[in-house]
Amino acid sequence: MSASRIARIALLAGAALCLTLPANAASDYPTSTLAEYVYGCMKANGENRDTLQRCSCSIDVISSVVTYEHYVAAETFKQMGQVPGENGVLFRESAPAKAATTELKRAQAEADIRCF
Repeated sequence: MSASRIARIALLAGAALCLTLPANAASDYPTSTLAEYVYGCMKANGENRDTLQRCSCSIDVISSVVTYEHYVAAETFKQMGQVPGENGVLFRESAPAKAATTELKRAQAEADIRCF
């Protein structure tokens, strides 16, 4: 077999493998972020197996709606917006802050409908 034929076969095999694997947006989120979300969700909703399943479902839905970069931005705006006074106003009232938090709230509402 020639080198170019082997390369073409390898390329086709790789493409076939990629097409058979399921797309999973949650894999774009670091494991620590997924775990932190599920941990916080379980603390807020109960610490049992059913809640674990629902919270895991919730972050999966969120990750399918919101990219990781947008998720980080929204969480940052949310956290920094809790700073009192003028120091936090930029993180509460700016157009990017409002857009990011609105996008995350919509994703969380979708997750609540599907998972809870």
